Amino acid sequence: MSGVTGLGSLGSIGGIGSLPKSPGLAPDAESGEGFGGVLKNALAQVNQLSGGAEQQVGNLLQGGNADMSSVMIAVEKADVAFQLMMQVRNKIVNAYQDIEKMQF
Repeated sequence: MSGVTGLGSLGSIGGIGSLPKSPGLAPDAESGEGFGGVLKNALAQVNQLSGGAEQQVGNLLQGGNADMSSVMIAVEKADVAFQLMMQVRNKIVNAYQDIEKMQF
């Protein structure tokens, strides 16, 4: 599973696409990273971890020279990354619903 970043890198994800810079936004917006870009990058990393785990499981099932412990670690990393993304999604949905309930 070379080339696949660990779960620790999810905390320091950068944006894939850049959004227009606005003067009143957070420092991340000044560097060209937007919220959407950060989410795209995080989803890409989760997808990469999942694909790597699937590849290792397939290799193990076909009788390849995969180590069982490394396959289990890859599967757990993919699972934890997916659970983290689901929690982020839940927080985003909750924030949207809270904003939707506000009266202006």
